[in-house]
Amino acid sequence: MSTAAIIVAAGRGLRVGGDIPKQWRDLAGRPIADRTLSQFRHARGIDHIVLVLSPEDTQEWSIYSEDSDLILAKGATDRAGSVRAGLAALSDLDVTKVLIHDVARPCIQIDLIHAVINALDQGPAAAPALPVTDALWTGRDSQVTGFQDRNGLYAAQTPQGFHYDAIVTAHAAHSKDAADDVEVARAAGLDIAIVPGDPDNIKITTAGDFARAERILRGQMDIRQLDIRLGNGFDVHRFGPGDHVVLCGVPVPHDRGLQGHSDADVAMHALTDAIYGALAQGDIGQHFPPSDPQWKGAASDIFLRHAVDLAASMGLRIGNVDCTLICEFPKVGPHSLAMRQSLADIIGVRLDQVSVKATTSEKLGFTGRGEGIAAMATATLVSI
Repeated sequence: MSTAAIIVAAGRGLRVGGDIPKQWRDLAGRPIADRTLSQFRHARGIDHIVLVLSPEDTQEWSIYSEDSDLILAKGATDRAGSVRAGLAALSDLDVTKVLIHDVARPCIQIDLIHAVINALDQGPAAAPALPVTDALWTGRDSQVTGFQDRNGLYAAQTPQGFHYDAIVTAHAAHSKDAADDVEVARAAGLDIAIVPGDPDNIKITTAGDFARAERILRGQMDIRQLDIRLGNGFDVHRFGPGDHVVLCGVPVPHDRGLQGHSDADVAMHALTDAIYGALAQGDIGQHFPPSDPQWKGAASDIFLRHAVDLAASMGLRIGNVDCTLICEFPKVGPHSLAMRQSLADIIGVRLDQVSVKATTSEKLGFTGRGEGIAAMATATLVSI
């Protein structure tokens, strides 16, 4: 079971003007599409990202095909067809939740992505929206012709989230184009929860929206620059009876095990302490006292997930982590990729944000004598 995001980027964006589709135009130094993708790449819990491109955008196909974390899908002439193509690209990946987002909303905040994902635990569909607060008029020929009651009216946003099987079925039964995927879901009888939207989550539609989006993004970047944190962690466990050790959540065969109150995953303990350190929130022993019997033999991913969730509650996410194991044996190299993937899954980041490596102590000290394993770790946290 996994969660995916579909970024719909096959449109032509004619209303905004310019010589190229708006998603490839520069916004505060980067293409709009890159800014949008970056937010989903850094959101926790997104396992797959599908980028739906127009067949006409041959240069972009070439560029994005080099990104191993993206699945590319060929878009259609209308939005609904492009979404169906994105859904089809996920058919073999055991996806349970899917978020569908317009590429032209590059100011999307990560916490809104998380809110939509979390809302899908309570129902089959959820989407962000803002209640309409301005007076509404009807008009013709630049003249006011009447008024519209604004009570119960909402301005829709994306990402719109769905249980994967439900939205696939809904699109299969909806033969017409649609303004968005909520329209498709409603036609299929799905209940859709409204998640509070974000006024800054604007859709770039006209030329004037570029300036507004740039102001929003520069403001976000200024805030983020104020809170970048670095933490270090160190841990040691001695060898004892056993037939394997657990490192970064991966069982590694060995003629001895590591001793500790929990599962003695020395690498994960060091990394957890690095995150707590960046948060100035103590260490594992303060949050999970070894004197408490409930943590005896506990899997260390419990501690690491707690540290990551605590960071999120403080408005911070993991930027990258680096862990070094210090031991003569077992050999870490053959298992390093699995260890990186394990940590990436637990932390909720991309594989290229996780480093796991090993070194010996040249036969010196307790690690050199083969008495145990040490680990040191560094974690970078940045504002959400």
